[in-house]
Amino acid sequence: MNAPLSRHGSIVGQSHRHDSAHLHVTGQAHYTADIPLPAGALHAAIAYSPHAHATFSRIDRAAMQAEPGVIGVLTAQDIPGHNNYGGIRPDDPLLAETRVEYAGQPVCLVVAASHTTARQAARKLSANWQPLPAILDIDAALAANHFLLPSETLVRGEPDAAMAAAPRQFSGQFAMGGQEHFYLESQVAVATPGEDNGVLVHSSTQHPSEVQHIVAEALGLRASQVTVQCRRMGGAFGGKESQAALVATLAALGARHFERTVCLRLDRDDDMLITGKRHDFQVRYRAGTDEAGHVLALDVKLASRCGYSADLSGPVNDRAMLHIDNAYWLPAVRVTSHRLKTHTASNTAFRGFGGPQGMLAIEAILDDIARQTGVDPWSLRRKNLYQPHQTTPYGMSVESAPLATLVDSLAQEGRYAEKRAAVDAFNAASPTVKRGLALTPVKFGISFTATHYNQAGALLHIYTDGSVLIHHGGTEMGQGLFTKIAQIVAEELGIRLERVSVSATDTAKVPNTSATAASSGSDLNGQAAAAAAQCLRSRLAAFAAARFGIREEDVLFANDQVFAGPNVLGFDALVKAAYLARVQLSATGYYATPGLAYEKGSFQGRPFYYFACAAALAEVAIDTLTGEMRTLSLDVLHDAGRSLNPALDIGQVEGGLMQGLGWLTMEQLVWTADGKLATHAPSTYKIPTARNWPASSRIRLLAHAPNPADTIHRSKAVGEPPFMLGMAVFFAVRDAVAACAPAKAPVALNAPATAEAILHAVQAARAQR
Repeated sequence: MNAPLSRHGSIVGQSHRHDSAHLHVTGQAHYTADIPLPAGALHAAIAYSPHAHATFSRIDRAAMQAEPGVIGVLTAQDIPGHNNYGGIRPDDPLLAETRVEYAGQPVCLVVAASHTTARQAARKLSANWQPLPAILDIDAALAANHFLLPSETLVRGEPDAAMAAAPRQFSGQFAMGGQEHFYLESQVAVATPGEDNGVLVHSSTQHPSEVQHIVAEALGLRASQVTVQCRRMGGAFGGKESQAALVATLAALGARHFERTVCLRLDRDDDMLITGKRHDFQVRYRAGTDEAGHVLALDVKLASRCGYSADLSGPVNDRAMLHIDNAYWLPAVRVTSHRLKTHTASNTAFRGFGGPQGMLAIEAILDDIARQTGVDPWSLRRKNLYQPHQTTPYGMSVESAPLATLVDSLAQEGRYAEKRAAVDAFNAASPTVKRGLALTPVKFGISFTATHYNQAGALLHIYTDGSVLIHHGGTEMGQGLFTKIAQIVAEELGIRLERVSVSATDTAKVPNTSATAASSGSDLNGQAAAAAAQCLRSRLAAFAAARFGIREEDVLFANDQVFAGPNVLGFDALVKAAYLARVQLSATGYYATPGLAYEKGSFQGRPFYYFACAAALAEVAIDTLTGEMRTLSLDVLHDAGRSLNPALDIGQVEGGLMQGLGWLTMEQLVWTADGKLATHAPSTYKIPTARNWPASSRIRLLAHAPNPADTIHRSKAVGEPPFMLGMAVFFAVRDAVAACAPAKAPVALNAPATAEAILHAVQAARAQR
């Protein structure tokens, strides 16, 4: 007889491979566009505006409908319900009616016999356009007071008085660009009409329930008449949280109108032109410190380009405000957030959801202060780090954030002092190539700031052969959520991982789900799945106890077996016996995050259940003649709590870090003077590749650090927090540029630090000599 395994560590906490890894590497993983279409299925393409801002009263469909193979062209007048896909504010038309507000805005839907035909016909869009002046960037929007949403302000203490009393005062500005999601799988949906006006939608979406509701509202249906399914996505990064609803709803509109299956898949160029990006920000600040460099007062103004509609810009900018502190104690602070309307695509969720913009702002401010006072930026960061039981500007304790342990361990094990001396010595002897070094911390709040989203459900079935199927509301986009859910269920039932299958996300199985976002996928859905498994385990234990005449608490599930006193039987044998005894083998589970108390607009309370933390130490080299940059080494220490799956978590850390590095050093969005996105393809938009990974790297998870919060198995989220590790690379580049400047001189380098930007910054630094 095998000895029972411990309740923790047999499956959860181990590095099991991704459940679809073998399908990914063999090309057998099915995505939405791989769904076999029935005979007679149609394809659709979006015809979009060539103008950033214009009105029109008539669309000429003739040229599009004349294309051989075109079945029809749908406009806003063909939408039977609400012409809107904005989840928060109804200002996002599915198809423009009489006005377009960005180049790329959908105007009509072309439905044809083939994908190529639909795209070719869509290019022939013609209307009686009447162009209007367009506001395209932050400066123009500020000058015109062109606000999309009301400005918001967060205040703690008396920042003006603290500023006036501060021995040292600083001011400056900083800008950071946006970012294209560049998921491998573009936006896609397949819609099939059903009985009684119902519709089945296969959507590549992070938020199936929102897609369900928007499709129902657009088609004039009840939510129960719409089913949305998603097996997996080829990446999302926030870009399929709200804007997937546009593609899914238009596909459903075509399917209902023509009573045939319709597939709508955006090509890369169309996807980049039509969909929103990460919000770009401008930062202006005043800061006051004491003689030692402790921040005493901070007044920050954040201005973001939101695009033409609200989308998720409100909560994105709110989170930027809530993360203005990153890892630092700010005793007196004022943060003002301007949400600007521009005639560009509506910017949307992106990994970190505004948090990276707020965190980058404070890091840039501290870097400026360090440069101008002639101290090592790391020493200034360390002395301003949160101490235990200090609170954030919104009043939440940072007790769940082991910041000092992380940064001090990384500085020691990464040999920061030794590397600092070596970099300084190298720069003194090297006139052309300069090296830079930076160590930056990360503190990121985990939970939706919209409190009602912090809930999840699950549905669990056990079949008579002992196999298990779990339905939950989370979506799989490559991050390994389904693998972790399977581990959690297997652990609770004491069975082999191979017994557990995870179903495609389906609104007909688990209703009213939250988006797989805010790094909450495992926290919420893992707890719901565990609750369902615990219910069934308890039910089976009660059956076994009655059958063998023992106490229920003496029944143990482990090693794929059930130990009932002296009796040992296989899990499948107990399940079969329970079925014959008419014991229910299906259960639901539910979870709502406890302890949250935060109301939008107050900027006070507990919006997050806990903080996920990390730190990165980066060394870079720049060529001062060309501006080229290379990352030489990276050391990362990440707090994943008691990791559910270390291999998957380290993979998330690596991927997030590289995506953050891309945002801050190479990914640049460029618009033409008339508002067209010029960087709308891989040929013009540069993302990081394997060549950008440093030759020397060490990625570790903080050991022996269970989450103080009562999360699933005391784990911590690892979806978004690693993205901000890329800040270390950016500030290492700044450090290298500073080597070209005289002592105590500021460094003028905004993000992204492209080769061109680095070259200009080097020239400006040398000019100060």
